[in-house]
Amino acid sequence: MTQRNGERGTSDCCLHMETTKVHKRANGVDQERERGASNCDPGEAGSTIYDSQDSSPMPGAVTAPDGGWGWVVLVATIIVLALTLAFPSCIGIFYTDLQKEFHATNSETSWVPSIMTSVLHAGGPLCSVFVEKFGCRATVMFGGVLSGIGMAASSFTQSIIQIYITAGVITGLGFCFCFQPAVTILGHYFVRRRAFANAMSSTGTALGLCTLPILGNFLHMELGWRGSFLVLGAVLLNCCVCGAVMRPLVPPGRRGQPLMNHTTTQPEEEKQKTLKGWSRTMFSGIAAGLRKHMAFDLFCGNTHYRVYVIGITWMMLGFVVSLVYIVPYATAHEMEQGKAALLLSIIGMVNIIVRPPIGVLFNLPWFKGRHVYVFASALLVNGLSNSICCIGASFPVLLAFVVTYGLSMSVVGSLMFTVLMDTVEMSRFPAALGLLAIMESITLLIGPPLAGMLVDSTGRYFHVFLACSVIVASSALFIIVSFYWLGKRDKKTSKQGQFSAQTDQSRPADTAPRCQYSSVPTEGDKDKTSDSETVTRL
Repeated sequence: MTQRNGERGTSDCCLHMETTKVHKRANGVDQERERGASNCDPGEAGSTIYDSQDSSPMPGAVTAPDGGWGWVVLVATIIVLALTLAFPSCIGIFYTDLQKEFHATNSETSWVPSIMTSVLHAGGPLCSVFVEKFGCRATVMFGGVLSGIGMAASSFTQSIIQIYITAGVITGLGFCFCFQPAVTILGHYFVRRRAFANAMSSTGTALGLCTLPILGNFLHMELGWRGSFLVLGAVLLNCCVCGAVMRPLVPPGRRGQPLMNHTTTQPEEEKQKTLKGWSRTMFSGIAAGLRKHMAFDLFCGNTHYRVYVIGITWMMLGFVVSLVYIVPYATAHEMEQGKAALLLSIIGMVNIIVRPPIGVLFNLPWFKGRHVYVFASALLVNGLSNSICCIGASFPVLLAFVVTYGLSMSVVGSLMFTVLMDTVEMSRFPAALGLLAIMESITLLIGPPLAGMLVDSTGRYFHVFLACSVIVASSALFIIVSFYWLGKRDKKTSKQGQFSAQTDQSRPADTAPRCQYSSVPTEGDKDKTSDSETVTRL
């Protein structure tokens, strides 16, 4: 997302505000409704909360602070991402215990982190509705309560199916309600420093990968898997504290309804009492909601966004599988549980060290427009790193894997949302993120179980890492080639447009236009014609 897009979004929203006021004054609507309608909806014009550096703030618009309380929101987002995005990969620590407790196969046990991760992303549209209705702050706090209850309830389950519901669906949905509003409100607080803020917030995932495996392994040794789930449920309640500091942005000098908590009412449609009018209103509302929270129009009309969504969806089929199976792979080759859990922590440590300087580096002007190529190149390295595990399961080999994986994952995580913001308007970012989350949730859901079936059929883990290497590397190549081709096409189209504009400017002024118009004489024309005929006769 560039500042040029921010200027356009701001001007479009303000123009929409003025137009709305003019129409309402023409229709005789009271002043109170006029003030209520002048708020810009973040779902429709989210980029109106900021202005660029070159333009002065417009009346009624909210300027992104790019600092101030935004730093507090950034810290809260880091903690939220640490407790949500990194949590499913830590289920691998309890993988063997769940198998023994419920006599489950690898495929059946792998559904637990798979469902959790899938629901985390698939709940995007529902989360967008909650954000629109209640705001980011309330949604994150509700998600913290939901995820804590889900993990606490998992400690009392008596079957693997019950864990699917508690740890998978309930906790995963709570993670979704925490993660997506945190990322969304961070994009509103930072514009000029957005690449840096996104990179810093992505260190939350690294922080979670660094600390949660150590905490989980300690709890596992002291309390067993049931006691660990109960304590982890209490830890997840800290998301409520993080959500409490994510206060919404409001226009300067206004104490009305917050910008991130605005809802649109349509009293004209509510007045329709007939069954036909009610059904028509319902279907139109559903269509408007789908367009607002599911960016199908962007997917069909924006080729860059479509390519990016397809590439990320294919990538997620193997991207997180390595994190789920690295601990079972190590323990299956007689490595100590604590040493195997340390591998996940090393990935987190590498991310914590690397992501802050990466955020500063990618915020430089030279990287504007090149984020997608850096992202895809890092994704290619990430995919090829999985093949290191095929060499063996010794600690030095797996150490080389986690270091390479962690370095490439740092770049991928830092740029993933930045590339999406560069691809679409910020006003459509929540909807674009919702559709992306829905599509990638499908591959996130089937990835670990397919890997479990592969292990059950072959009895060996290295086939899983080989498949992950092929899948992730192929998705990176797809993104690189597609965006390169689209860039050449756009340059060619731009040159053709400039040539056409130059041709139009060099055309003589007296050149007759190609379109032939047939005029229909009016009464005034007839009068003028008769007058000219009279003058001619005279």
